[in-house]
Amino acid sequence: MDSLITFLTNHPVLTSAWIILAILLLLAQIQHMKNGVKAIVSQQVTYLINKEDAVVVDMRPIADFNKGHIAGAKNIPQSKFEASQKELEKFKSKPIIIVCANGIQAGPAAAKLKKAGYEQVFRLAGGFQSWVGENLPVVKG
Repeated sequence: MDSLITFLTNHPVLTSAWIILAILLLLAQIQHMKNGVKAIVSQQVTYLINKEDAVVVDMRPIADFNKGHIAGAKNIPQSKFEASQKELEKFKSKPIIIVCANGIQAGPAAAKLKKAGYEQVFRLAGGFQSWVGENLPVVKG
């Protein structure tokens, strides 16, 4: 314990950086909990697609989407997401899963849908990277 205190006092910049990082991570977690959007893992996404006819909305740019995406996903790039929400009206009664590249941008977009009255809105934890990282199937084009 004494060596930890010595290290912390000898490295104030590093200590401050770690404290700030921890606070930012905590705030991000609180924000995700407050917006009412549940982060789900790939297995849950697969279940919702197969059993509950979920709609997958991929927010990545069209070039990234064309390189590979979840089968059946609809591409609504982040830059056009707000203007394109009307496209999702017909799916309001179905589960909607928002996918971005790494799981970060999907949260605020999903929260907007939740606020607009969509009841079953989820985001893929870890984004498309986690899907690919688990060697799950992707469709190109």
